[in-house]
Amino acid sequence: MSAAAAILWVFATTAVAMLPVGRHYYPGRVLLCLAPAVIIWLGLDYGWGAVAFGVFAVGSMYRRPIRYYWQKLRRSEEPPG
Repeated sequence: MSAAAAILWVFATTAVAMLPVGRHYYPGRVLLCLAPAVIIWLGLDYGWGAVAFGVFAVGSMYRRPIRYYWQKLRRSEEPPG
């Protein structure tokens, strides 16, 4: 069942990527937030290899949003000055 969820997640991500730029922000965020749950579920069913592949796949497809949120998170932690 987790493999079917992962396949549906990939198809949904591909469909969102084909949307115009202004319309893919919200669904893309939702799919990015769902990715860890799908990866953990795959890991419970298939082991660490599936987790490694899933992390690589999500990191590859969402590299720019992950970089953006990482930089935003790091900037908010800096003390004002």
